[in-house]
Amino acid sequence: MISSGYENRKARIEMLPLIDVVFLLLVFFIYAMLSMVVHRGLRVELPSASTSEVDRNEYISITIAKDNSIFVHKEPVDLSKLNEKVMEQVDKKPDIPVFISGDSRADLGIAIRVLDLLKSVGIKDVSFECAEEEQ
Repeated sequence: MISSGYENRKARIEMLPLIDVVFLLLVFFIYAMLSMVVHRGLRVELPSASTSEVDRNEYISITIAKDNSIFVHKEPVDLSKLNEKVMEQVDKKPDIPVFISGDSRADLGIAIRVLDLLKSVGIKDVSFECAEEEQ
């Protein structure tokens, strides 16, 4: 019988298919994690900006609708009661950021009043949500 040397080889674990499988699992879990982001605001038509960024941590969502009504986490709130509603959240987590998402058809004056009210109660981390500018 002629020996080809094939019988004497040791078993090996091939690394390339293993790396492919691990990479696919990593991509799957990243995609699954990103799709589970909770948005607490109402759907509004956001103004656009070329320098907008996305930050999806724990936050307070204030929405200004096109009819100038104000919502905190999808709950309607009067402007006079806004500071109480926001302070409830701030008492739980003092350094929580606030995102204001205002409809582009809403009045600028109401957004300035909301921003002024938030600054007067000591909230410094306030950002406006906006959509990416289309080119």
